[in-house]
Amino acid sequence: MKYEKLGDLLVKSGAITPAQLDEALALQVNSGERLGSILQKHGFITEHQLIDTLMSQLGVEFIDLNSCAIPPEMAQLLPKGTAKKHMVVPVRATRTDVHLAMADPLNFVAVEEVRALTRRQVIPMIATASAVERAVQNLYSNQGAMLAIEEMQRDLLGSQYGGGAVVQPQSVAVDEEEAGAAPAIRLVNSIIDRACTEDASDIHMEPGEDSMTIRMRIDGALRTIIPVPRELQSSVISRLKIMARLDISQKQLPQDGRANVTVRQETLDLRISTLPTIHGEKVVIRLLRKAPELVTMEGIGLEGENLERFCSLVDHSAEGIILMVGPTGSGKTSTLYTIINRLNREEVNLVSLEDPVEYHIGGVCQVQINDKTGLTFANVLRSVLRQDPDIIAVGEIRDGETAEIAMRAAMTGHLVLSTIHTNNAVSSIDRLLDIGVEPYLIAGAVKGIISQRLLRKVCPYCRKPYTPSQEELAALGMAPGDYTFYKGEGCSECFGTGYRGRTGVFEILPMTSAIRHAVHSRSVKELEAAVSGADFRPLIENCRRLVLEGVTSGEEVQRVLGGI
Repeated sequence: MKYEKLGDLLVKSGAITPAQLDEALALQVNSGERLGSILQKHGFITEHQLIDTLMSQLGVEFIDLNSCAIPPEMAQLLPKGTAKKHMVVPVRATRTDVHLAMADPLNFVAVEEVRALTRRQVIPMIATASAVERAVQNLYSNQGAMLAIEEMQRDLLGSQYGGGAVVQPQSVAVDEEEAGAAPAIRLVNSIIDRACTEDASDIHMEPGEDSMTIRMRIDGALRTIIPVPRELQSSVISRLKIMARLDISQKQLPQDGRANVTVRQETLDLRISTLPTIHGEKVVIRLLRKAPELVTMEGIGLEGENLERFCSLVDHSAEGIILMVGPTGSGKTSTLYTIINRLNREEVNLVSLEDPVEYHIGGVCQVQINDKTGLTFANVLRSVLRQDPDIIAVGEIRDGETAEIAMRAAMTGHLVLSTIHTNNAVSSIDRLLDIGVEPYLIAGAVKGIISQRLLRKVCPYCRKPYTPSQEELAALGMAPGDYTFYKGEGCSECFGTGYRGRTGVFEILPMTSAIRHAVHSRSVKELEAAVSGADFRPLIENCRRLVLEGVTSGEEVQRVLGGI
């Protein structure tokens, strides 16, 4: 393979102009980054344009790492340190050569180093940078997991899952290459590392008759990752209990705990929950990241008309209560944190009651609720009212007592923010009435209700238009017509799912005088008429807009919202 300069190739192909190359080279002097990264970062070229150029100019083959099953023995061929250093991954090999997937096939330093280590001829193949990174993490984390499983099967002594020293640290470093660690520790570390690579929100460890299945929730959907032999189940669960400071001997009752871990310089908060089943204890781990981009209006998916409604509601409410509603996993907490961030100023006393505290925010007094010690939402809320608060955030309204205290606080000059589990904005009023809140409190205190869901976004790299069927239109409540929908065909960028990332979809109900009157009079018909007369766009209407814009698919809307 002849090594040419990337910039010359791109100019020769017409992908960039000489002026753009000069500008990128000047930026490279200061940053030290590779030229391809700079060109993409500053919008001179997309990754796919770069790949197409290199394929046509160099004759390098493209490989979809998502659809390519990399043999586990490839991890033995090339050390993990070299693979991570150059972001390359071997995909297949013979006695004389090795096919090497890499984002930059012009990285001749990497090629020469791999040639020296493997003593084979290197055949470069091009892949997207994200696909290579994921393949490296998966190949070597799977290797770490399988090696740990093999070692645990050879030695099932209970002492192998760790000594007393590991109970003490407040934060555990996750490094599956730690040579001195017991195999159970390395297995758990490799599972957590894999979850971070996949950007999973939860890890499920589910015991069965023959094995324990590890599944991860990625973009809201569970995916099976790896089976763990049944005889190793106890050691893995014991390791997790040690990390969370739970009772190892207690296997008949549910337990909840937390642990801090560091994965590739990122600190994660793990919420670990155990549940006894007929095949042993099931463990679910919630991974909480310090991700400020998730608690901004852009991060949660607010835009256009809904963004204007949101800002108007939040910025013009000096007192009263604003409710975020939706089922579990709909993003209510992220929206609550977004409002807290927006209202967090030096001149206000903002107190937040949370269970659990998911993100730490400077300048906010955050209280961790603990029902076991009597530190309930209702009890703490009473105490907070004597702390001269301006704004109170109540993580969740779970009962009538908490709801009533929050409503009364909202009517006495405080701004209260809270969440409640209901299907939509209108049904949240019924929910408050059901748990015993008086209609006059609801009518007088509530300023607005924000209902939301999380929808998977169609992958922009494999998105294709199509004409929906009449049945699909009817399922979305749309009249027959000539529409264009979009769906993902599956590619390396979305790992074959057709979806990449998630976005929020919202409905925002302002409490107009007509709605207040209807609530006060307990009239369902009057309430329906008042809502229809308000400036209100229901969830399904906003979902249809996202489908027509190609942001999500009709199938995803039906999956999340169900029948219309």
